[in-house]
Amino acid sequence: MEMKQTWENVDEYITDRLCSNEQIMDEVLVANRKADLPEIDVSPNQGKFLQLLVQMKGAKRILEIGTLGAYSTIWMARGLPSDGRIITLELDGYHAQVAQSNIAHAGLEHMIEVRRGDALDHLAKMEAEQEGAFDLIFIDADKPNNPKYLTWALYFSHPGTVIIGDNVVRDGEIVNKHSTDPRIQGVRTFYDILADNPRITSTAIQTVGSKGYDGFMIGIVQE
Repeated sequence: MEMKQTWENVDEYITDRLCSNEQIMDEVLVANRKADLPEIDVSPNQGKFLQLLVQMKGAKRILEIGTLGAYSTIWMARGLPSDGRIITLELDGYHAQVAQSNIAHAGLEHMIEVRRGDALDHLAKMEAEQEGAFDLIFIDADKPNNPKYLTWALYFSHPGTVIIGDNVVRDGEIVNKHSTDPRIQGVRTFYDILADNPRITSTAIQTVGSKGYDGFMIGIVQE
């Protein structure tokens, strides 16, 4: 408990020093809480990390799998050039409605398209519509389907596409091969694909903070 408090204090310090001028982002979090959305958004410093990755990559097209209230979506959109675009997929209709409201409040409706419904159905439809490749793909949805999402992410990639996966440590439970939790097994299979597929080179970083003990995966699609 004492260590978790330290993690939270450090997150608060980093946010205060490096992310404190982000009023819109604070307002999005407030709106999500008022709407009673699950408090599973990325933290402010993680959101800014995503924004910086978008800028470092020079991304113009982003696919996000898992929108919730669009907190991470808006962070990434703020790293795009003026002609950039995000397609974000959200299963829950109410969550998508809250996300759309937050996106409008941030003035980013021209840049972000929220598609409501099952992500796997949307991804198959995007294939049929010959949707082009994306420069950056963020996977942050239901973990049992992580392997399927990763397979689709690779399909919608070009050489150099950055793929990011959130919640890939799960309080350290990913090392438990006997886990009966489908979320853990989904993430473990996700790692298996990353390890075995020569099209992507990747690593994962353990994180601690206000969101507890977890981690990010980041990979780059190869030639």
